[in-house]
Amino acid sequence: MLAQIISHTPLWVWAIFVALLWLGGSQLLPRRVTLRRITLLPVAMSGLSLYGVTSAFGSNPVALACWMLALLATLIAATGRTLPAGTRYHPVERYFSLPGSPVPLLLMMSIFIVKYAVGAVGASAPQLLHVNGVTEAISLLYGLFSGLFLSRSFNLWRLALATTRAAEETAAYPL
Repeated sequence: MLAQIISHTPLWVWAIFVALLWLGGSQLLPRRVTLRRITLLPVAMSGLSLYGVTSAFGSNPVALACWMLALLATLIAATGRTLPAGTRYHPVERYFSLPGSPVPLLLMMSIFIVKYAVGAVGASAPQLLHVNGVTEAISLLYGLFSGLFLSRSFNLWRLALATTRAAEETAAYPL
Protein backbone atom coordinates (compact mmCIF):
# COMPACT_ATOMS: atom_id res chain seq x y z
CA MET A 1 0.00 0.00 0.00
CA LEU A 2 2.85 2.41 0.83
CA ALA A 3 4.47 1.71 -2.55
CA GLN A 4 1.17 2.49 -4.25
CA ILE A 5 0.82 5.78 -2.36
CA ILE A 6 4.38 6.79 -3.25
CA SER A 7 3.98 5.78 -6.91
CA HIS A 8 0.80 7.86 -7.23
CA THR A 9 2.41 10.94 -5.73
CA PRO A 10 2.65 13.73 -8.34
CA LEU A 11 6.17 14.79 -9.36
CA TRP A 12 5.63 18.35 -8.15
CA VAL A 13 5.24 17.01 -4.59
CA TRP A 14 8.69 15.44 -4.84
CA ALA A 15 10.06 18.72 -6.21
CA ILE A 16 8.73 20.53 -3.14
CA PHE A 17 10.23 17.83 -0.92
CA VAL A 18 13.67 18.27 -2.53
CA ALA A 19 13.40 22.07 -2.32
CA LEU A 20 12.54 21.89 1.38
CA LEU A 21 15.39 19.44 1.99
CA TRP A 22 17.80 21.79 0.24
CA LEU A 23 16.51 24.88 2.06
CA GLY A 24 16.52 23.17 5.45
CA GLY A 25 19.87 21.51 4.76
CA SER A 26 21.42 24.88 3.96
CA GLN A 27 20.52 25.98 7.47
CA LEU A 28 22.66 23.26 9.02
CA LEU A 29 25.70 25.45 8.31
CA PRO A 30 26.57 28.86 9.77
CA ARG A 31 25.30 31.60 7.47
CA ARG A 32 24.36 35.23 6.95
CA VAL A 33 20.66 36.01 6.74
CA THR A 34 18.82 39.27 6.09
CA LEU A 35 15.85 40.59 8.04
CA ARG A 36 13.71 39.96 4.98
CA ARG A 37 14.62 36.28 4.80
CA ILE A 38 14.06 35.62 8.50
CA THR A 39 10.58 37.05 7.98
CA LEU A 40 9.62 35.46 4.66
CA LEU A 41 10.48 31.85 5.45
CA PRO A 42 8.35 31.61 8.63
CA VAL A 43 5.46 33.39 6.91
CA ALA A 44 5.70 31.00 3.93
CA MET A 45 5.90 27.91 6.14
CA SER A 46 2.97 29.15 8.25
CA GLY A 47 1.01 29.67 5.06
CA LEU A 48 1.85 26.13 4.01
CA SER A 49 0.67 24.80 7.36
CA LEU A 50 -2.58 26.80 7.17
CA TYR A 51 -3.04 25.49 3.64
CA GLY A 52 -2.60 22.00 5.10
CA VAL A 53 -5.50 22.63 7.48
CA THR A 54 -7.80 24.21 4.91
CA SER A 55 -7.04 21.66 2.18
CA ALA A 56 -7.89 18.81 4.54
CA PHE A 57 -10.78 20.32 6.49
CA GLY A 58 -12.03 23.27 4.45
CA SER A 59 -13.20 26.22 6.51
CA ASN A 60 -14.06 24.01 9.49
CA PRO A 61 -14.12 26.51 12.39
CA VAL A 62 -12.87 23.93 14.91
CA ALA A 63 -9.87 23.07 12.72
CA LEU A 64 -9.04 26.73 12.15
CA ALA A 65 -9.46 27.54 15.85
CA CYS A 66 -7.18 24.67 16.84
CA TRP A 67 -4.54 25.82 14.34
CA MET A 68 -4.70 29.40 15.63
CA LEU A 69 -4.74 28.34 19.28
CA ALA A 70 -1.64 26.17 18.87
CA LEU A 71 0.13 28.86 16.85
CA LEU A 72 -0.56 31.56 19.45
CA ALA A 73 0.22 29.34 22.45
CA THR A 74 3.53 28.26 20.91
CA LEU A 75 4.34 31.80 19.86
CA ILE A 76 3.73 33.09 23.39
CA ALA A 77 5.67 30.24 25.00
CA ALA A 78 8.67 30.40 22.66
CA THR A 79 8.99 34.15 22.04
CA GLY A 80 11.62 35.61 24.31
CA ARG A 81 13.61 32.41 24.59
CA THR A 82 17.36 32.70 24.32
CA LEU A 83 18.75 32.45 20.81
CA PRO A 84 21.50 29.92 20.06
CA ALA A 85 25.06 30.91 21.04
CA GLY A 86 26.78 32.72 18.21
CA THR A 87 23.65 34.47 16.93
CA ARG A 88 24.56 38.05 16.11
CA TYR A 89 22.92 40.97 14.35
CA HIS A 90 25.05 43.48 12.45
CA PRO A 91 23.01 46.72 12.39
CA VAL A 92 25.12 48.64 9.88
CA GLU A 93 25.04 45.87 7.26
CA ARG A 94 21.57 44.71 8.39
CA TYR A 95 22.16 40.97 8.49
CA PHE A 96 22.34 38.18 11.05
CA SER A 97 25.19 35.78 11.60
CA LEU A 98 23.49 32.52 12.53
CA PRO A 99 25.03 29.27 13.69
CA GLY A 100 23.94 26.14 11.89
CA SER A 101 20.84 24.43 13.25
CA PRO A 102 18.84 21.32 12.41
CA VAL A 103 15.64 22.89 13.79
CA PRO A 104 14.44 24.59 10.56
CA LEU A 105 15.02 21.38 8.59
CA LEU A 106 13.13 19.34 11.16
CA LEU A 107 10.21 21.79 11.16
CA MET A 108 10.05 21.89 7.35
CA MET A 109 10.13 18.13 7.09
CA SER A 110 7.52 17.83 9.84
CA ILE A 111 5.10 20.09 7.99
CA PHE A 112 5.78 18.25 4.73
CA ILE A 113 5.33 14.79 6.27
CA VAL A 114 2.10 15.72 8.03
CA LYS A 115 0.76 17.33 4.83
CA TYR A 116 1.80 14.27 2.80
CA ALA A 117 0.25 11.82 5.28
CA VAL A 118 -2.97 13.80 5.50
CA GLY A 119 -3.12 13.96 1.70
CA ALA A 120 -2.54 10.21 1.40
CA VAL A 121 -5.21 9.43 4.00
CA GLY A 122 -7.57 11.94 2.39
CA ALA A 123 -7.13 10.23 -0.99
CA SER A 124 -7.44 6.65 0.26
CA ALA A 125 -9.72 6.83 3.31
CA PRO A 126 -11.06 10.37 3.79
CA GLN A 127 -13.47 9.29 6.52
CA LEU A 128 -10.46 8.76 8.82
CA LEU A 129 -9.75 12.49 8.81
CA HIS A 130 -13.11 13.08 10.50
CA VAL A 131 -12.79 10.57 13.32
CA ASN A 132 -13.14 12.23 16.74
CA GLY A 133 -10.01 14.14 17.62
CA VAL A 134 -8.14 13.66 14.32
CA THR A 135 -9.11 17.03 12.85
CA GLU A 136 -8.13 18.76 16.06
CA ALA A 137 -4.85 16.86 16.47
CA ILE A 138 -3.71 17.57 12.92
CA SER A 139 -4.70 21.24 13.16
CA LEU A 140 -2.90 21.60 16.50
CA LEU A 141 0.23 20.04 15.00
CA TYR A 142 0.22 22.45 12.06
CA GLY A 143 -0.28 25.37 14.46
CA LEU A 144 2.57 24.19 16.67
CA PHE A 145 4.96 24.08 13.70
CA SER A 146 3.87 27.56 12.60
CA GLY A 147 4.28 28.98 16.10
CA LEU A 148 7.81 27.60 16.36
CA PHE A 149 8.81 29.10 13.01
CA LEU A 150 7.28 32.47 13.81
CA SER A 151 8.69 32.64 17.35
CA ARG A 152 12.22 32.18 15.99
CA SER A 153 11.61 35.08 13.62
CA PHE A 154 10.19 37.23 16.42
CA ASN A 155 13.20 36.48 18.60
CA LEU A 156 15.58 37.46 15.80
CA TRP A 157 13.64 40.68 15.21
CA ARG A 158 13.89 41.48 18.92
CA LEU A 159 17.65 40.96 18.73
CA ALA A 160 17.86 43.22 15.66
CA LEU A 161 15.89 45.99 17.36
CA ALA A 162 17.89 45.78 20.60
CA THR A 163 21.23 45.71 18.77
CA THR A 164 20.25 48.61 16.53
CA ARG A 165 19.06 50.63 19.52
CA ALA A 166 22.31 49.94 21.39
CA ALA A 167 24.39 50.93 18.35
CA GLU A 168 22.42 54.18 17.98
CA GLU A 169 22.88 55.02 21.66
CA THR A 170 26.61 54.33 21.43
CA ALA A 171 26.86 56.56 18.36
CA ALA A 172 24.87 59.33 20.07
CA TYR A 173 26.92 59.18 23.29
CA PRO A 174 30.44 58.01 22.43
CA LEU A 175 32.83 57.45 25.32
